Amino acid sequence: MTIVITYTTKKIVVKFSAFNKEKHIHVKWEEKCQTKLPQAESGADVPRTSTHPPTAQLSYCERKKIRPGYLEQSFQNRFCYANVTVETDFQRLTQDHPWLLTERLVVKPDQLIKRRGKLGLVGVNLDLNGVKEWLKPRLMKETMVGKAKGTLKNFLIEPFVPHQQEEEFYVCIYAAREGDYVLFHHEGGVDVGDVDAKAQKLLIGVDEKISEDQVKKELLTKGPNDKKAVLASFIVGLFNLYENLFFTYLEINPLVVTKDGVYVLDMAAKIDATADYICKSKWGDVEFPPPFGREAYPEEAYIADLDAKSGASLKLTLLNPRGRIWTMVAGGGASVVYSDTICDLGGVNELANYGEYSGAPSEQQTYDYAKTILSLMTREKHPDGKVLIIGGSIANFTNVAATFKGIVRAIKDYQGPLKEHEVTIFVRRGGPNYQEGLRVMGEVGKTTGIPIHVFGTETHMTAIVGMALGHRPIPNQPPVAAHTANFLLNSSSSTSTPTSRRKGPSENKAKVEGSPAKKVKAGAPVTKASTLFTKHTKALVWGMQTRAVQGMLDFDYVCSRDEPSVSALIYPFTGDHKQKFYWGHKEILIPVYKNMSDAMKKHPDVDVLITFASLRSAFESTMETMQYPQIRTIAIIAEGIPEAHTRKIIKAADEKGVTLIGPATVGGIKPGCFKIGNTGGMLDNILASKLYRPGSVAYVSRSGGMSNELNNIISRTTDGVFEGVAIGGDRYPGSVFTDHVLRYQDTPGVKMIVVLGEIGGTEEYKICKAIKQGRITKPVVCWCIGTCATMFSSEVQFGHAGACANQASETAVAKNKALKEAGAHVPRSFDELGEIIKSVYDDLVSKGVIQPAEEVPPPTVPMDYSWARELGLIRKPASFMTSICDERGQELLYAGMPITEVFKTEIGLGGTLGLLWFQRRLPKYACQFIEMCLMVTADHGPAVSGAHNTIVCARAGKDLISSLTSGLLTIGDRFGGALDAAAKQFSHAFDSGMLPMEFVNKMKKDGKLIMGIGHRVKSINNPDMRVQILKDFVKQSFPASQLLDYALEVEKITTSKKPNLILNVDGLIGVAFVDLLRTCGVFTRDEADEFVEIGALNGIFVLGRSMGFIGHYLDQKRLKQGLYRHPWDDISYVLPEHMSM
Repeated sequence: MTIVITYTTKKIVVKFSAFNKEKHIHVKWEEKCQTKLPQAESGADVPRTSTHPPTAQLSYCERKKIRPGYLEQSFQNRFCYANVTVETDFQRLTQDHPWLLTERLVVKPDQLIKRRGKLGLVGVNLDLNGVKEWLKPRLMKETMVGKAKGTLKNFLIEPFVPHQQEEEFYVCIYAAREGDYVLFHHEGGVDVGDVDAKAQKLLIGVDEKISEDQVKKELLTKGPNDKKAVLASFIVGLFNLYENLFFTYLEINPLVVTKDGVYVLDMAAKIDATADYICKSKWGDVEFPPPFGREAYPEEAYIADLDAKSGASLKLTLLNPRGRIWTMVAGGGASVVYSDTICDLGGVNELANYGEYSGAPSEQQTYDYAKTILSLMTREKHPDGKVLIIGGSIANFTNVAATFKGIVRAIKDYQGPLKEHEVTIFVRRGGPNYQEGLRVMGEVGKTTGIPIHVFGTETHMTAIVGMALGHRPIPNQPPVAAHTANFLLNSSSSTSTPTSRRKGPSENKAKVEGSPAKKVKAGAPVTKASTLFTKHTKALVWGMQTRAVQGMLDFDYVCSRDEPSVSALIYPFTGDHKQKFYWGHKEILIPVYKNMSDAMKKHPDVDVLITFASLRSAFESTMETMQYPQIRTIAIIAEGIPEAHTRKIIKAADEKGVTLIGPATVGGIKPGCFKIGNTGGMLDNILASKLYRPGSVAYVSRSGGMSNELNNIISRTTDGVFEGVAIGGDRYPGSVFTDHVLRYQDTPGVKMIVVLGEIGGTEEYKICKAIKQGRITKPVVCWCIGTCATMFSSEVQFGHAGACANQASETAVAKNKALKEAGAHVPRSFDELGEIIKSVYDDLVSKGVIQPAEEVPPPTVPMDYSWARELGLIRKPASFMTSICDERGQELLYAGMPITEVFKTEIGLGGTLGLLWFQRRLPKYACQFIEMCLMVTADHGPAVSGAHNTIVCARAGKDLISSLTSGLLTIGDRFGGALDAAAKQFSHAFDSGMLPMEFVNKMKKDGKLIMGIGHRVKSINNPDMRVQILKDFVKQSFPASQLLDYALEVEKITTSKKPNLILNVDGLIGVAFVDLLRTCGVFTRDEADEFVEIGALNGIFVLGRSMGFIGHYLDQKRLKQGLYRHPWDDISYVLPEHMSM
């Protein structure tokens, strides 16, 4: 793994790669030189680069000399290092690195270990023998670093840089929401201590530039005067490198400045991996090993590769391969909740893995993911057996049944090992078509004999963890959830949960909760709207997301809105047009615009934009959106937008008073008013969670999947949701918890607030402060997920990019404690979240704050035909039937054979033709015979009618398809189309028992030509070698050739009359193919005769000769032949005599 940083006069280039949202990198610098500085050691080994998420410090090879004023001139750092492992041959090492024998040395482990100096893991000022002695008690020895236990395997040796303590400094740059902080301390080194408290700090705001004067004034006040110019120049250059190459953290300690230059002795860094598409050419390729104390596994790399090739999200981290508790969880937020619950219930030491799959992976991707986990968990037996928890929240748009098909396939493949290892499986899932998914999962348990316990949305999300760990009983017959299609039925029988008193439509229009942002004059302070959505909100959708738009319209309809909430779509890749959607039972047209300006101009009442732009185009489209003052709310769905871009979006939004939801979000929902995209899932979940009318509880969450779970929990424990927003899982969401919590506080219809926070960041502390200051007076139920992180011995990067704690205060445990102390209602675990919400709600009802009211059923909405068919609710005769090919799955199938198998078995073109034409896997000799037929029929010169027509057409300037078609249209009984006729004539005569002479005489008597007999040029004395080659192959390879033998007897009779009445190539292929079909053993006699009757054999000539026709077309184009005109002297003009007179 390598990182190359090249300094030139105006730019610094870094090469490395990244794994997830943000990664630590271990940097080794190799700079190019145009000065007289000493050159880097030639032939130096490429260094091994270390990296891993959140808090691991990464070593940086010493001996990096940076010339003062390096931005003013090109230079090269003097840099040399050597890697040492247990396999290192020191004699060979000194040959490759002769400086090891002449210089004083530094040696240290290179395995993502922080504070190596304090741990006694740095050997300083040693000779080579001293290095060897220092390594003896450490190399391949097990060591404890904090809570992590690991083996020291990889070490670095570098030249020692002599310097004084006062020449050591500390420099750090790190990203924050408001900009980038630069820290400098005039005392660096191992004992730098608490740099946050000691160091001088300078904030460079988003889109602001750093200057040397700024650095000297703000950071170098305590630095030595004689070094201020050098340090200021270096820090400015370092910041430019940091910014241009999308670093998010860069720490140098110590930075040594001597009279000879500047040396970077140790450096730790993190990069924003989502900027890969911007910086790939500069970063290059780097692998990211796990942190110290956890081994790297090939299965993790395999899943990471699947993830990189997929639009979905697939993550796997192995924590304890010998553990008995394994998880396969859908959703980034849900995966953390399940890990939390397992650890809370005492399973931390038995938890084998962390991972998640989300973003609607295909059946094949889910299968690959599932089989990897099943393979891992069935390698070692556990005395207590093992459990597999297949969990997840309620999906917003993923077809649960489709993803479960992949898991079911894997379970069937591994049913033997699963039973042998006594694996019990617990399943809980919700979302589109989840009932079918659960049914299939239950069926596979019955058919395989594997104990599989299946639960749906009626069961609390993490209840299966308690069941799996023996903390709660397993219900014998869990309640059966309503079928997905039940929203077609208008029923008001469900009155199990109370509902708040709601206003009628006329009253809603008269009184709107909160206040939208008012238009302000230029220069006036901009305030954001306290009410984002009403029953009259209109939106634009960026992207051709027809399914999401239809979901919004169906939601509008069940909410009894007067008009659709979507005014238009913006799609830059097509021209302006209209797209058809459904509004209840009738079809409507919604305009689609190529340009955003046109959409804004024609729909001035729109104030919300929902952008489904990709991570690459989301920044530009969002910044363009904010040029239009009418837009007050923007929802950014895309995940993986570079953090630097997100911060620029946030800054622009704050300046313009625009509320952002996202990035990396599913959106938000306001029951009875408006929903963003796929939020809330399909209509069955909308109705089950009573999202078609407002309740009294407002929530804010980071996770989109968990927001839908909150909809479910709140609907089951209270009168329902008033409004819910998923702010997104990225490090810098466009809006933060307090933005929405304070809106809810100021909204009269909201009676209580639920917050689902998570590990990472400090936004939850603002809620604590607001509660203490009395700014928030309504009851707040809050829980931060990620409590398991503090229990792991090594660091784990969770599914959300922002879910990592860089300091103790950012842990979920610390935030939950602070929230409870501030006065929020905090459960002991997520398992108890629903109970706490119900308790607070019941208390508000008892106090009269919330008054329950009658439930009013919503209007019915027809189900889309495509979805109803997928659910198996309807059937319709297909317009077409096919039995040769299926492209719908993960892999193309030819007559049921996967395309990978086609290549793996090397069946060739003949075998492929056998699959597509005859639906059979043909014997090898048959495949070879087909290919020989294609070869001998490929061409027969330019004079034949088909080639002639193709040439004439090509010379007339026509395209390839037209020219080819012109040639093919000449094929018939007289040219090339005799294969079928010959096969029919000869097989009919042979089957009827006619002797060859009788057959010849009968054809002569009937006045018919014998198809396949005769040639214009070839004769018995001048044989056609094509016929001879095929005849020899048939005689040698076919089990029998009765019809060919019969045809050869006929040939003897016909050539005795005239030497050119030979069995030609058409005739031989025709009769030999009948022999193949009848004797190869894969067809019945009826099937063989049917293929002859339907004209399959002529296809051989058509396919083969097409190659020649295309060759003639290309030849004419290559020769640049002009328009063909037939010469007069080759035309006999015979006119009627009376016309000539």
